[in-house]
Amino acid sequence: MSAIAADPGAPGTDRLPVLSPMLQRLAAERATGALMRDRGTLYLADGQVVHAESPATPGIDVLLTAGGTLRHEGWWDAVAQAGAGQRVGRYLVDSGHVPGGALELCHLGALYDAAFFALAPTGTPARFRYGVSHWIGPVRPVPVAAVQRETLRRRELLDRIWPDPACDSAPVVRSSAGDSPVPARQRAVLELADGVRTASDIARALGRSAFHILVDLRRLAAAGLVAAVRAQPLPAAASAPGRITLPEVTADPDIALLRRLRDALEAL
Repeated sequence: MSAIAADPGAPGTDRLPVLSPMLQRLAAERATGALMRDRGTLYLADGQVVHAESPATPGIDVLLTAGGTLRHEGWWDAVAQAGAGQRVGRYLVDSGHVPGGALELCHLGALYDAAFFALAPTGTPARFRYGVSHWIGPVRPVPVAAVQRETLRRRELLDRIWPDPACDSAPVVRSSAGDSPVPARQRAVLELADGVRTASDIARALGRSAFHILVDLRRLAAAGLVAAVRAQPLPAAASAPGRITLPEVTADPDIALLRRLRDALEAL
């Protein structure tokens, strides 16, 4: 299978590409477990996505506490009381720590955020562990088709803003025009573009969605205000082409033997 049902909200698009054939098959099987990919994990229950995590994104705990919805003490209380039973989400609501609507919105934000990265193209095979559940517990399941549509929409949005993805994963730094006026949300991102932090680092520091940080960085890059720090090429070998160089040895009693071996190799 290479396509999913048409998106009724996208006129003129009859079919959308499948981002993960395995995920598509698991949805059809109504499987329950954890789909582990190179950049994140999708948790399924009865073939629907119930949670997602990625090292590229802040977790739901960061999103809840950084925004002031939940105190750090409330989060750790929920983990201690309900983590083993995989009912942390339900406990947060029942204990009055978080309103049900706020938890659902934050959970969906974290799910779509992590799924965007988890479904990124990769050459690494995916693995699925049947029966695995996440400790957050049931909040609101999302159909696989909806997760795929949103992931594709986000990719297209980033490409429309600025087609160069260099700032998505590399450390970012201000350009010489970095003092130009920008909106407050972008200014907060710009202030952390220190040549060391990546988009994921900035997202965690600000307690914001990693995808939204990508949007801000692409806009800043399009305006010439930030740039990706390019990896430095490795220094060229000091020896001439074709010359085999052995490290100099000064304290080895067999130094004469090593030198004869080097001379023989160079004569080949």
